[in-house]
Amino acid sequence: MDDRARRIAENEALFRDLNEEVGAVAHSFSAGGESRTFDFLCECGDPACAQRVPVTLTKYEELRASPLRFVVVPGHEFPDVEHVIETTPAYSVIEKFGEAATIVRDRDPRR
Repeated sequence: MDDRARRIAENEALFRDLNEEVGAVAHSFSAGGESRTFDFLCECGDPACAQRVPVTLTKYEELRASPLRFVVVPGHEFPDVEHVIETTPAYSVIEKFGEAATIVRDRDPRR
């Protein structure tokens, strides 16, 4: 794996770690129902990205069921290390593959 792909995977794993904290807070406010959205951080591989992604807690938990999936702002995908598996106007769900998948699986805080 080249250094760029490794950095992308590491950055995405870091943003996912931060979103785990957002998710914990969201759980404490989840009385708003399944349609309430929370602002998660874009989990793209760009370390300078600070965009927010409005996602329901239910949807975030669904995509986090796989350690290979991340939520990003549409257009923040890196096709050489991940596939887009779902796109909405507000976010895309990407799935890592190859050696990048190994990195993010090993860094999964839920494993």
